[in-house]
Amino acid sequence: MWLAEEPASYDAQVMQARVFVERALRAHRQQHAGVAEFEDKARRAALQATHRAPYDPVPWVCLLALAQIDGRQERQEHCVSSTEPMLPPGPWGLLDEVNQRDPHNRESFHRVLQFLLSRDAPRPAAIAAVFDFGRWVASWAPAGSPLLLLPAYAQVEQCRQQMAHDGVHPLWRRQWAEEPTLSYTLKAFHNWFETADPALRSVTDLSHLAYALWVSHQYMEAAEVFTAMEPYAAREPWASVEERPPGPDGGQELMLRARRQSLAFARSHAPRAGPRP
Repeated sequence: MWLAEEPASYDAQVMQARVFVERALRAHRQQHAGVAEFEDKARRAALQATHRAPYDPVPWVCLLALAQIDGRQERQEHCVSSTEPMLPPGPWGLLDEVNQRDPHNRESFHRVLQFLLSRDAPRPAAIAAVFDFGRWVASWAPAGSPLLLLPAYAQVEQCRQQMAHDGVHPLWRRQWAEEPTLSYTLKAFHNWFETADPALRSVTDLSHLAYALWVSHQYMEAAEVFTAMEPYAAREPWASVEERPPGPDGGQELMLRARRQSLAFARSHAPRAGPRP
């Protein structure tokens, strides 16, 4: 309807490309018979947008998102060698195109994370690549960047994969309190949460950081993040890390328990005011 009213609108054209991409990704997840047609339509829309506005990173993010559909990496742009030796071939050229237009673009790096999980590779290798990618990005991401949280997202993806296949290992939660995971979590707290503009912090990122701090027993820091998130909440990662069979609350009970425990700890350990003179 928007395009019909404003055929010359570039914003409407990009929005259409976005919709086509999400439609193609959903068709891929549902193993729809027409996924190839949806993908082609989305790719053409994104490419048209790149020609119309070469400065805009969004069409390149769209192309990067479509890489998830090419699990066998048959397209040349999806099997480019990485400058980081420990990472497998992937859509690194597309990521560079986004970075040239919008350095450290959050969505683009999360799209790469999704691509690494969707590759036609053994599950242990796919999880290892996700960890390597998250830690590599966190090693150079600037202060204030939500990319510092990528190791936490990688850890949650490991849990999600285990849930879908073999079930969660009994000692899975202990990894959060051990090195190097704990250092990455605290780095995200100090270099992102404490330095980023509060107006630019997403609830999803805050939710992942709150979980990472709580599960690693950093209750004072977790309480700060829970407080900053109020009055909002996010379904993830709580729904994915619930070790019991998922219930109708979608992780809400676990999130509320973590919040209560963190806030109670912070209250009981708050410095008390001295006596009045």
